Amino acid sequence: MDQRVKKKATIYDLSVLSGSSPSTVSAVLNGTWRKRRIKESTAQTILGLAELHQYTTNLQARGLRRSRSGLVGLMLPVHDNRYFSSMAQTFEGHVRSRGQCPVVVSASRDPEEERRTAETLISYSIDQLFIVGATDPDGVHEVCELAGLRHINIDLPGAKAHSVISDNYQGARMLTEAIIRHFGNDDPLRPDELFLFGGRNDHASRERIAAFHATKKALLGADPDDGVQSSGYSPDITLRAFEAFYQCRGKLPRALFINSSINMEGLLRFMAGRPAEMFSELVVGCYDYDPFGSFLPFPVIMVRQNVEAMITKAFELIDEPPTAPQTFLIAPELVQPRSALKGPLDTLKDTD
Repeated sequence: MDQRVKKKATIYDLSVLSGSSPSTVSAVLNGTWRKRRIKESTAQTILGLAELHQYTTNLQARGLRRSRSGLVGLMLPVHDNRYFSSMAQTFEGHVRSRGQCPVVVSASRDPEEERRTAETLISYSIDQLFIVGATDPDGVHEVCELAGLRHINIDLPGAKAHSVISDNYQGARMLTEAIIRHFGNDDPLRPDELFLFGGRNDHASRERIAAFHATKKALLGADPDDGVQSSGYSPDITLRAFEAFYQCRGKLPRALFINSSINMEGLLRFMAGRPAEMFSELVVGCYDYDPFGSFLPFPVIMVRQNVEAMITKAFELIDEPPTAPQTFLIAPELVQPRSALKGPLDTLKDTD
């Protein structure tokens, strides 16, 4: 006898098994399939598969959600990042000010884990879910919609629910311009001396890269094809990208646009063990803020995303009656070198 525990199916498992879209599966499971003119044979197939594969989590949660729990969920991609930890700290302050209890989890940038995590949170009868930097925000939406759970996207947008995000294009335009203008007219930067490292195929990276290309071309007159070195959101991959660049060219560029603090960590790993003279004339722009980075021995210009404004706007929207999904842009802030700004921890009470 097989003693292994059988994992319960998700909407997306049933979608694959039945050959139907996730929205069709959702409509069948929540009983609205007739209104959507879905064939009865399709509905019966999906319901049969749901029973066979133990699809019960959301159905149980829907019953539990008849009363409010006072729990409000925040789903992050990762914890070990100042930007996302600031997001969590700010979120917790807002939730507690409303007399509710925050629940903060991460899903490791894994779309399947995002859906499973949402289902688990729903099974605990959370009242609302704030979805931050999800790889598949629309997939999480399907799970929330089935359970009747109010939810909103932050940091990365989705097409099926409101989204509150940084104005990544404007922030990257400001950062690229600040890097270029730092050199002045006496020793101006050439187009082949400014490179962008980091980023992946997500909305934030695409907007930043587009602004980098446009600003570089507008201010420097050209933009070589190899000016972007994609390395995802990984310190180790970014380290290898810098090592490959250095091995090929024998030096680093004069100026760098680093797509996130995670990629900045990769640059610092590359620098470890190498002589400081190698970086004496380097200028770095980082699309993230960390006060420690601001005091490195070379100029580091940063962009700080307005976490407080994003969280505040998200709470305003999630409490309003549902409307057609929109994306709301929040302006980021350009931070000059050697600046130490206040953050969410400054609002905590001093217990000493």
